Amino acid sequence: MRIGITCYPTYGGSGAIATELGISLAERGHEVHFVSYAQPFRLGHFRERVFFHEVEMEQYPLFEHAPYSLALAVEQHRVAERVGLDLMHVHYAIPHATSAWIAQQMLAEEGGNLPVVTTLHGTDITLLGLHPSFHRITRFSIEHSDGITAVSDFLADETARDFGVDRGRIQVVPNFIDPEIYHPGKEPCHRAALAPDGEKILMHVSNFRPVKRVEDVVRIYARVRGRLPARLVFVGDGPERPRALQVAEELGVADGVLFLGKHASVDELLSCADLFLLPSESESFGLAALEAMACGAPVVATRVGGLPEVVVEDEVGHLLGVGDVDGMAEAAIRILSDPQLHRRMSAAGHAHAVAAFAKERVVPRYEAVYQSVLAGVGAA
Repeated sequence: MRIGITCYPTYGGSGAIATELGISLAERGHEVHFVSYAQPFRLGHFRERVFFHEVEMEQYPLFEHAPYSLALAVEQHRVAERVGLDLMHVHYAIPHATSAWIAQQMLAEEGGNLPVVTTLHGTDITLLGLHPSFHRITRFSIEHSDGITAVSDFLADETARDFGVDRGRIQVVPNFIDPEIYHPGKEPCHRAALAPDGEKILMHVSNFRPVKRVEDVVRIYARVRGRLPARLVFVGDGPERPRALQVAEELGVADGVLFLGKHASVDELLSCADLFLLPSESESFGLAALEAMACGAPVVATRVGGLPEVVVEDEVGHLLGVGDVDGMAEAAIRILSDPQLHRRMSAAGHAHAVAAFAKERVVPRYEAVYQSVLAGVGAA
């Protein structure tokens, strides 16, 4: 198949999984065409059967904000027409599904066809799409997609409830990992650089948005450090990073906190982690937690959204209430202080990640969605 993929190219779960999906599809013999305003950050080096098409926008004095969604629709149409795409797979409902619908209508007027598959990832449904300015267009774009997938049962249920979409139309296809990339004991190991005195390493990876509650990460770390030698490693960047540093300074633990910024190869860092913290207010799936588990790090996180579908309580880590800093700190200390418990959770997390979420198990489910959509369009 010739498959178009549109995603946000920035540092975040939806763009990461869309890029990994495209790479995996190409490895399985499909031709993949990414259409976005920048090359996805995980796309990296040249790969056979993978192409990138940049959405170019001219700046006009008339527009205070460049109309990206329209420029995207034009480029999706151009790529579909030029290379003969079998379908367009968009990640995030707006504006990507909206643009794809416009491209589909443009192509239909010329006698062509462009089936659209929309994957829902999270805040497009739970936050942005609920805003009065976007609710109706979000619903319209989802309903007019030929195929709909969501990354968790939680997100599928939220979509059906808040947008009136038929739950039966939404197929749940979870996020996935590549076990050859995400695994324990990765070499070279950066532990000596991150924890030169042999301290335990607590890690958090995110885009530092308020929903991630990075202040809680620091507060949990401060309590852990009061009981055992530990370092806190932040990976990523975003608006809450200055506040996280401020809290670390207020609590007197800034000397043990490392901000590494954005990294494309987080697997090299996660394999050094003794524990992964994800105290988010909301998570539609929790890809960072899955990647940490695959690398052998037990997870302490919040019992919200799709996280219970990923993190098995008391087997691969612990889930607690939002804002329960004391409870999460105690759970972290318990795991880090008991080598036998840590080894058990580490092994169980890796095994669960591979058994349930390896790309070899998940990517064929996307292929099945594509085949079903194409068969349905052909029958129509």
